[in-house]
Amino acid sequence: IPRKENRFNRCTCNYNDFTGEPTRSIIMEVPIYSIKGKASKKSAKLPDAFSEPVRLDLIRKAVRASRANRRQPYGASKGAGFRHSVSWPGKGRGMARTPRKNGGGGRGAEAPNTIGGRRAHPPKAEKDWKLKINSKENKKAFRSALAATSQESYVLARGHQIPEKATLPYVVEDKIETLAKDNEGGSLTKRATSLLDDLGLLDDVKRSREGKGIRAGKGKSRGRKYRTPKSVLLVLSDDNDTEKAFRNLSGVDVTTSKNLNTELLAPGGDPGRLVVFSKSAVSALGDRL
Repeated sequence: IPRKENRFNRCTCNYNDFTGEPTRSIIMEVPIYSIKGKASKKSAKLPDAFSEPVRLDLIRKAVRASRANRRQPYGASKGAGFRHSVSWPGKGRGMARTPRKNGGGGRGAEAPNTIGGRRAHPPKAEKDWKLKINSKENKKAFRSALAATSQESYVLARGHQIPEKATLPYVVEDKIETLAKDNEGGSLTKRATSLLDDLGLLDDVKRSREGKGIRAGKGKSRGRKYRTPKSVLLVLSDDNDTEKAFRNLSGVDVTTSKNLNTELLAPGGDPGRLVVFSKSAVSALGDRL
């Protein structure tokens, strides 16, 4: 079986002699970056999930279910709109039979479709907003979202800014796991900014900061006035204080291989998040898959 390399020089594929299509045995390797942002001669082998086809329909289905399942129920009180003393003065006055305040001579109340009245069909707190998704579809969506992070076309389509000769996804040596511990007493945010600058990813953080704007719609008055574009996703092997170094950077999320999910990899259902893995996180992700 002949062996060919793709145009990114990071994937060695076996091609079928009869169909010309790549077979299942695909080995993807990416260089490991140092904490100073320099690519070393060592490489990390990515799990097989990174070579799967991208299923946009499953990714959006999984993200929609994830967002629906954490939605907080809301609704009107059962007594809302009925907390009045109303009456109707009776026939023979040329008045509509609308219940009114102040002995029947004031503003209308309680009746729906009336100025001052209640809502006819208010939202019910007992409504179930949850959505179900097959477990195999959910796992397939997660693998598809992972695969999209290694394809430059999907990452650029999301609007991320990456260097010209970038090798996706980024894998950094394990010193990033102890970033907070090694810089104790200093500015963690400055150290994190310096790291992203060395990797060539600081422009994407600036894009997120400059892209912050006022949200369209009712959300402006409901505690979410501004929306901020997503930038880099940092995946670690375990929870540690490294998150404190990146939490003040615009659009940056930090998670672990165990807590990584489809929504973090494809915010809003659009695959191709710019992801930075630690070397240990790649190994832990392979064990999970």
